[in-house]
Amino acid sequence: MAGAETARAARMTLDAPRLMLAEPMLTMRGITRTFGEVRALRGVDVTVYPGEVLGIVGESGSGKSTLLRMMNLEDTPDSGSYQLALPDQEERDLFTLDRFERRMLRARHIGIVYQNPHLGLLMNSSSSGNVAERLLIAGKRNFAELRERARQSLAASEFPTERMDATPRELSGGMQQRVQLAKAIALEPAVLLLDEPTTGLDVSVQALVLDTLKRLQQERAITMVLVSHDLGVIRTMADRVMVMRRGEVVEQGLADQIFQDPQHAYTQQLVHAKL
Repeated sequence: MAGAETARAARMTLDAPRLMLAEPMLTMRGITRTFGEVRALRGVDVTVYPGEVLGIVGESGSGKSTLLRMMNLEDTPDSGSYQLALPDQEERDLFTLDRFERRMLRARHIGIVYQNPHLGLLMNSSSSGNVAERLLIAGKRNFAELRERARQSLAASEFPTERMDATPRELSGGMQQRVQLAKAIALEPAVLLLDEPTTGLDVSVQALVLDTLKRLQQERAITMVLVSHDLGVIRTMADRVMVMRRGEVVEQGLADQIFQDPQHAYTQQLVHAKL
């Protein structure tokens, strides 16, 4: 019996390696949110580990985007708590922060790439100016430093820096997403939130954006939460997957496990529909 337990522990160590050995980077507990008579989130728990990519999937109306807005402190739940493990900061429930504190924490520690670039960018400002705006909020003031930091961030997102003075309105959808990404990673956030970042892009452009995200995650070990209805995107990027339906988490586990051996009937339906 002891030998079987040892073998089981060894398998668990191999299957869920680096992620489960660390303290969580992001922890949410009991998140509930109601809009009128619609209960968008029903006691949702989320744990994300340093350097992990958590994929959240579910049909439209499942609550995944509402949950992401909570992570970005754009909304407050009816009940629940939220902690980020930030260096040199006392752990506290982030939902208790006031409006100014939330804005500063988002600027310094949370990056986000929206499905709609208009939500994340100033469309008539230069691409470098969009990145510099985030740096300004965080207290950077030297023009030369702002421009160089913006250039570096745009280059890291594989944006052509010779076009850094072009406005997002002049750019393609794929290039707009790269500007959003550059803005999001400019201050090396504790967590990067991705809300359907490839939706609406051509297949070839989607692949390029995903390649950039994978490279950044591998080079910088960025902790990411990726929301998508596209299981192909989730399978490409995620270490773990959380499946949501009607405001609840119906299944979660390692990505390979979810795609190869889904347990919940709804997850099976999603996976088989993709196949």
